[in-house]
Amino acid sequence: MTTICADQTITRGWAAPITMAATVFTVVTAEMLPVGLLTPMAESLHVTEGTAGLALTTTGLVSAVAAPVLPLGLGRLDRRAVLGGLMVLLASGSFAAALAPVYWVLIAARVLMGVSIGGVWLLTIGLARRVVPEHAAGPATSLIFSGIGIASVLGIPAGAYVGEILGWRWAFAGIGLLSMAFAVALVYYLPSLAPEKAVRWGDVRDVLRIDDIRVGLVLVVLIVTGHFAAYTYIRPLLEPHTGPALIGTLLLAYGVAGVVGNFFTGALRPSRALAVIAGGIALSAFAMPLIGTTIAGSLVLLVIWGLAYGGTSVSTQAWGHAAAPSAPEASSAVLVGVYNGAIALGAFTGGQVADRLGTATVTWLPAVLATAALVVLLAHRRQRG
Repeated sequence: MTTICADQTITRGWAAPITMAATVFTVVTAEMLPVGLLTPMAESLHVTEGTAGLALTTTGLVSAVAAPVLPLGLGRLDRRAVLGGLMVLLASGSFAAALAPVYWVLIAARVLMGVSIGGVWLLTIGLARRVVPEHAAGPATSLIFSGIGIASVLGIPAGAYVGEILGWRWAFAGIGLLSMAFAVALVYYLPSLAPEKAVRWGDVRDVLRIDDIRVGLVLVVLIVTGHFAAYTYIRPLLEPHTGPALIGTLLLAYGVAGVVGNFFTGALRPSRALAVIAGGIALSAFAMPLIGTTIAGSLVLLVIWGLAYGGTSVSTQAWGHAAAPSAPEASSAVLVGVYNGAIALGAFTGGQVADRLGTATVTWLPAVLATAALVVLLAHRRQRG
């Protein structure tokens, strides 16, 4: 009897982080879904591709505000109930996006989705170590972060495939159904999770006074803004050379590389990992106009790009935790907020460049910004001696 109970405890314990990883997969897929659907969305709603890209900007901007603000307003509410409610909100926004008759209804739906995405990102990161025994906290955190990489491998390409076969609206409807399913699963599998302490504005202010945190935020802005300035428009960037039928396959290759990169860079020190990430992005972005004009060249560069960018989330969070070990929720709130703000800034900037100078020019943005991140890392290393 004792053995059976112990097995049930272990199984139920790992069911919690697995469910949280699946939840992260869903919210990341929801946030990035326009990447694989940009062209059909723009055509259906009669807007330019740059304007359609604002659907990603909207969720990133709202998530950037929601991530640091939500913990201040949640007080001592049970985080399990909050996560379930946020997933119901994501489902509502997804269904509204699927039914949007005009562009601005889609944007309003993406606002709802952004609130949910920012909250889920933050809470799952902070709660990972509390749903398993202490000795399993590291593997549980890695498992939950793997939801980000798996979203790139399966979620975004699957959205592109669904959009190609059934239409882009069905991709959003599918996210709505997944969100409802995981809202129920979270409530069932997670234990009651009262906050360890309420986050105050003073905690956030204290974290921002730490020099390493400020450097980390600069790196997040440079790397993530540069990445999404080009990645948001990867479909119209590749289609002239590959055709629409291969977009899902190329995104799948990028995603598989991203998962490998997540585990590879996760094993490195944060500063070394971020140097590898910035260098890989800069290399692939500089090379895109030269060899990305063929299917084979595009595939090679997307794999390099995926290997590099795949570890960005785990590496920036590791940087933040190392810089402020006594304030994990406050540091995570700041980093998640800036991360999502950088997604919004990248999608917006890339859209402006694409509409004014042509889609092919957007790759210069990650090339320059990732190189700048390498300079910041080098200067920081010299300063610390």
